[in-house]
Amino acid sequence: MPIQIVRNDITKMKCDAIVNAANRTLLGGGGVDGAIHRAAGRELLEECRKLGGCKTGEAKITKAYRLPCKYVIHTVGPIWHGGHHHEEEQLISCYRNSLRLAEQHHCETVAFPLISAGAYGYPKEQALQTAVSEICRFLMHHDLTVYIVVFDKDCFQISKRLLHDITEYIDECYVEAHHGENSVRMDAYLFENARMRGQGQPRQRSLSLAEAMAGIDESFSQMLMRKIDEKGMTDAQCYKKANIDRKLFSKIRSNPNYKPSKTTAIAFAVALELSLEETNDMLMKAGFALSHSNVFDIMIEYFIKNGVYDIFTINEALFEFDQVLLGQ
Repeated sequence: MPIQIVRNDITKMKCDAIVNAANRTLLGGGGVDGAIHRAAGRELLEECRKLGGCKTGEAKITKAYRLPCKYVIHTVGPIWHGGHHHEEEQLISCYRNSLRLAEQHHCETVAFPLISAGAYGYPKEQALQTAVSEICRFLMHHDLTVYIVVFDKDCFQISKRLLHDITEYIDECYVEAHHGENSVRMDAYLFENARMRGQGQPRQRSLSLAEAMAGIDESFSQMLMRKIDEKGMTDAQCYKKANIDRKLFSKIRSNPNYKPSKTTAIAFAVALELSLEETNDMLMKAGFALSHSNVFDIMIEYFIKNGVYDIFTINEALFEFDQVLLGQ
């Protein structure tokens, strides 16, 4: 998957490169910087001494030594001074230059911390939005898997208003689901009574198996390809917007009977900006349905009903509620 949000220690990430939120000297410090230097060993410090430091917004690359990756990309994030001293432009430059270095060194996977969101004081929510936005912009034209690594869940907070709205919606849906249990039982009772009363009436002819099979509906894969064409999207635009790996998309396209996971099916529904009815239809093709019996489904329904189709906004909320992420 192009972007994955993971809760981990970045020094434990097994990927081609990890990004170090360094200071201008590149000689180690506190936080992520110090942790990476300690885990890599003194050899990393010796190589960094030869680089002559690094300016804010720029990036330099070294070997990883004792870390479980090939490279360490060092970038210097901006110190927050209220947002009026080009902090955002400098932070964007950090991600852009780091990603370019990763590509130049043929990396297929790279892990980022939230740059500047620690001791440098950059507001965490804004730091995350900038990170996701710039990484997505890069991935629209490059094949790379990027991890955003957060060590502490407190470093990853969605807006309080969104959190409140989602919580309210979940509570309402749970009440409806619980209140509706008796209605479901009553509907079943009425249906059974009606069936019993109609036993004396002539029965309709049953369909043969061959007749039933002849009326089979389109598959998930077929519906997905049709919707992509109807929306005027390219394949790449769709799977990148869905945060789905190109190889997985190729499997789905080449196999009309491919059965995706529920999160993959929903990711495509979000990328295509389908209505709730269309989303349920697409899920049914894959053998799934949305239900008010679990938080994940209620949250997906909430975002679709409110016209929120940014998959990373949705994943931020899912992460906050300890739910599985879309495309993951």
